[in-house]
Amino acid sequence: MNLLWKMIILPKGKNGVFVTNTEPELLIATNNLGKISELRQLFSGLGYKLFSLRDVGIVDEVKETGVTFEENASLKANEYSVKSGMLTLADDSGLEVDALGGAPGVLSARFAGVDATDAERNQYLLEQLTGVIGKDRSAKFRCVLALKDPGKSIELYEGECSGYILESARGSNGFGYDSVFLLEGTDRTTAEISAEEKNLVSHRGKAARIVVEVLQNRLNG
Repeated sequence: MNLLWKMIILPKGKNGVFVTNTEPELLIATNNLGKISELRQLFSGLGYKLFSLRDVGIVDEVKETGVTFEENASLKANEYSVKSGMLTLADDSGLEVDALGGAPGVLSARFAGVDATDAERNQYLLEQLTGVIGKDRSAKFRCVLALKDPGKSIELYEGECSGYILESARGSNGFGYDSVFLLEGTDRTTAEISAEEKNLVSHRGKAARIVVEVLQNRLNG
């Protein structure tokens, strides 16, 4: 019987040691399905294998005890990096409304109560803005992404998206406060644009593109 032998030539790494070409891995440290979907699209084609917390069997939620987006993103990135031993990307983001002194801010997800739905949060927000009109309803989405390599310092990247809060919800795409957020300079909410359009203008999209450049440089370096 003839046997066919196949020779595999491995590239040399440091000190002449042969290594295999493995795809680098990145943990997206969130259980928020909307954020996971957006970040997977933003990082597609980057050359990293992406994992969610559920993918790696992490079910514990890190308590967001920080008072800023930077603090909460850092808390999550650090703890999940320790738990997983992986390069970890954590997000903390939310809505800041000028007429409410920057609220809901870091409490965006819990503004109307821990178990409130998106619709309930939007309705509660609109109630807080009763009597506020026109440009006084200005607001912005902010996102801070924290990148943590085990044994290294945390790196922070930020993106913002400006607009106004409508008096009623419009659109069915997106999640969170998207349906009441009118994009500055347009006549559409972030719930009335496609996912691809949103990634180009959103706070998370802007922050993620900076991270993409950082990770690409790592691969090329």
